[in-house]
Amino acid sequence: MGGNVIMDKKNKIGAKIKTLRKNKGLTQEQLTAKLNVEGINIDRPMVSRIENQTREIVDYEIEGVAKALGVKIEQLFEEDK
Repeated sequence: MGGNVIMDKKNKIGAKIKTLRKNKGLTQEQLTAKLNVEGINIDRPMVSRIENQTREIVDYEIEGVAKALGVKIEQLFEEDK
């Protein structure tokens, strides 16, 4: 029943967010705190679901994540090589 793996994912950038967060030495809790300071009302389980691609991420959250990670929005959409 599983369907198409790509269609089962709720976002395209969760894995990249996780990679960038880990590369910056941040925990999910620390990323959550940075997002909260930016006015993004999100908790650690939501960050986990975004990273695991089981939750959608809206435009203002994408902007906040990029700012919290110190990257350009475009970098969130770049594929790892």
